[in-house]
Amino acid sequence: MNVAGSRLLCRTRTFRSGLALTFFLTGIAGATSAFAGDDDFDVRPGNLLLSRSVYDNNPANVVAGVTMLPPNCLPANCVTATDSGVYPFVFNNALIDGSFGITARIVLDQLMTSGRLINSLDPKLPDDWDHGSESSENPVVTSFSSKSEIALNLSLDGRSVSFMGYLAPLDALDVSNSNTPGVVDPTNPVPGSYYRVVGDLDAQGRFHFTKTNAYSGNNGRAAILNDRNGANLLYTVGNAGNGGNPQPNGIIVGAGAQILNDEHAPLAAQNPALPTPVGSFNITQLGLKADKIGKDTNFRGLTVFDNVIYVTKGSGGNGINTVYFIDTSGFDSSGRPLACPTGTGLPASNAALSTTPIVYSAANLQTLGVTPYNMCVLKGFPTTLAKTATSFPFGVWFADAKTLYVADEGNGTSTFDAASGRYSVAAAQTGAGLQKWVFDSGLGAWKLAYTLQAGLNLGVPYTIANYPTGQNAKTGLPWAPAADGLRNLIGRVNHDGTATIWAITSTVSGNGDQGADPNQLVAITDNIAATSAPAGETFGVVRSAGFGEVLRGVSFTPGTDLDHVADDDDHRSDDDHH
Repeated sequence: MNVAGSRLLCRTRTFRSGLALTFFLTGIAGATSAFAGDDDFDVRPGNLLLSRSVYDNNPANVVAGVTMLPPNCLPANCVTATDSGVYPFVFNNALIDGSFGITARIVLDQLMTSGRLINSLDPKLPDDWDHGSESSENPVVTSFSSKSEIALNLSLDGRSVSFMGYLAPLDALDVSNSNTPGVVDPTNPVPGSYYRVVGDLDAQGRFHFTKTNAYSGNNGRAAILNDRNGANLLYTVGNAGNGGNPQPNGIIVGAGAQILNDEHAPLAAQNPALPTPVGSFNITQLGLKADKIGKDTNFRGLTVFDNVIYVTKGSGGNGINTVYFIDTSGFDSSGRPLACPTGTGLPASNAALSTTPIVYSAANLQTLGVTPYNMCVLKGFPTTLAKTATSFPFGVWFADAKTLYVADEGNGTSTFDAASGRYSVAAAQTGAGLQKWVFDSGLGAWKLAYTLQAGLNLGVPYTIANYPTGQNAKTGLPWAPAADGLRNLIGRVNHDGTATIWAITSTVSGNGDQGADPNQLVAITDNIAATSAPAGETFGVVRSAGFGEVLRGVSFTPGTDLDHVADDDDHRSDDDHH
């Protein structure tokens, strides 16, 4: 995520009372003095904001041998749960139910840039959201084991932070593969229906939420608010579809990159229509044979830099794992994007930011997908089909116009070598970690300079307090997780020509679902001008998730002026050193 923020005064903002928010002592490893009431939670510009999901570890959430999965399934689609709701064993149910997940609380931790915890909050829906008798207690939730969710992004003017979740109860099963109310796929084995929702937290501590029918059958992953020059638009990315092929039209138009109005009306007054795509790509643009319509845009990373929307794809068997951008410069006489007539290219120097959805032909959806195609692979980045990919990009951050940092998640292979005590495939990866790409003016393309891995300890298991030891009997692999790469990230350009990057780790393990592994927030400082890996640069652990927790997104706090983000040592008082 990259923002050209306005000069915002670095003053303390206080959360206003009256919002339906819950604050509690955080359980994250190393937490101290985090309990806050709804009148003393301060949003402090220049700090980090970390999102995490907390599972309530209720054994009754699932009853082994009794609970049918997915909930309310048709007989042909039903399986019986093998494990109870006890963490982490409950996620062994993912081995039999490909849609398995449990909704859990989203917690936002405010940290100093060193990782010191300041306070935490649990965003709740306002009272106008009616969900049975729990209207004032129902939170915005995430699917605990869905590793691509609750990315955090500052708005384009730096005044708020956006994230995505679901309008669903806590402890609901398989919500991340449910339909949305306005886009129902009758072939989806998960019959439930829940809106996806974008949450916005502003610099005054106020939340508001926007419902959408996008990402039916799958999940919304990231959102950025365009609040520049009076705009009030949300850009979002995610995936759609959990049923058969061909997919319904609503699934096809509801995938990938979307644009929607940022709503301020009460949730009960919001009645979202069909999804409105803002970007579309098809591998046929590269001269390749078409694959499953609607799956080439299975996006997860999202940023806006210099009026251009960039996204990444790094998972799934369709499409291409790479970095893309939305071209707004128009089309040639054959209807191809001017920036990339053959599928790869560079944004126009005078690019205008997208402000309207694609006007697509419904008649072409089943054969061509959303047309016209208006996205390009960023020139120099991979164009290898995902089926044979060795690249798994996730978060992206521009340090400047010629330096792009890309988090690579790793391949997720959990092969374990007992002799070395490591996950051998993870440890041997050369592309996982933090990739640094530089623009080569002579080539007119981006090229990979180096990949930073030192300190990530890829493939090396680490311990978690109260976590099971030994092997998971259901997988035959160790419970202990190890880093496999990186997911979401944020960066800061320092005055000495370096950049500090904070990133969330991905994992491999013997868990039934690796997305349920407690992971870490790490940081590294890199010399921006370097084109080969400088000696001595290494990642350090900033925060570690504890038992029943996972870390997901990281950004700066609302109101942050990125031109004046201070080191902790520049602004903290003596008692902050404890």
